[in-house]
Amino acid sequence: MVPEGGNGLRRDGGLGSGRHIQPSHRSIHPVKRIEPGSRLSKAVVANGFVYISGLTAREKVQDVAAQTTDILAQIDGYLAVAGTDKSRLVMCNIWLVDIGTFATMNGAWEAWVDPKNPPARATVESRLGGQGNLVEISAIALAPAA
Repeated sequence: MVPEGGNGLRRDGGLGSGRHIQPSHRSIHPVKRIEPGSRLSKAVVANGFVYISGLTAREKVQDVAAQTTDILAQIDGYLAVAGTDKSRLVMCNIWLVDIGTFATMNGAWEAWVDPKNPPARATVESRLGGQGNLVEISAIALAPAA
């Protein structure tokens, strides 16, 4: 057998014409689904991370600042259910219907984000599903240590 490589796999020459690749023996963590539905879960805790689906505001009649604030409050809620918080965010993706509202969205973001622990982030303009959605945000955070 060849020792484990950086990819977590070991090679086993075995019998026959080819080599067999077997996964290394690592503990497998259970997957926790938060608010699972028929199409998606609002959040999933897996492999040391919390993955939060793209969220939109509950009230669609609000402006970009209010929709962003509402979505960020939802993210706080899902992080709390997963046992973590926004200081452990590692990545957020933000979609805006109109990139011209970028500064307005950023105002709500900057009032919310932990300034000592800002995540990596991407923001793009995109058509969004659903009537009245002006912003959508998804997030990835570190889960609490098991």
